[in-house]
Amino acid sequence: MAKVTGIGGVFFKSSHDKSALAAWYQKHLGMPLESFGGAILRWPDDKAEDKGLTVWSLAEKESKWFSPSNSAFMINYRVDNLDEMIAQLRADGVEIVQGPESHENGKFAWIMDPEGNKVELWEPMIWDEKNKDA
Repeated sequence: MAKVTGIGGVFFKSSHDKSALAAWYQKHLGMPLESFGGAILRWPDDKAEDKGLTVWSLAEKESKWFSPSNSAFMINYRVDNLDEMIAQLRADGVEIVQGPESHENGKFAWIMDPEGNKVELWEPMIWDEKNKDA
């Protein structure tokens, strides 16, 4: 039987100006924009201990996980240094909705993009006694 082997792309509509939204992601999250206006993120660039993985999950209809966004989706971006990313975002005036906080598999924080989409930032870590309070 054929099966899914990974996420090949993330696509969503801009509700206003797609070029301005792409520029926001480039400036604030370091997205390496290509000539076609999107980004190509390659796993070999990820130096995390887990060697790169993508989580796929569904939320219940009543879930508040994506709040305060009204979108029916939320994208999780892996980052190499969450503390540094949060400092950059704060310096640029981007509001941190929640976090950073530590969980079993890493550190997380949440922000909103300029079009009201909640964005999850994740610094992967292997859970152990050394980083449980990181």
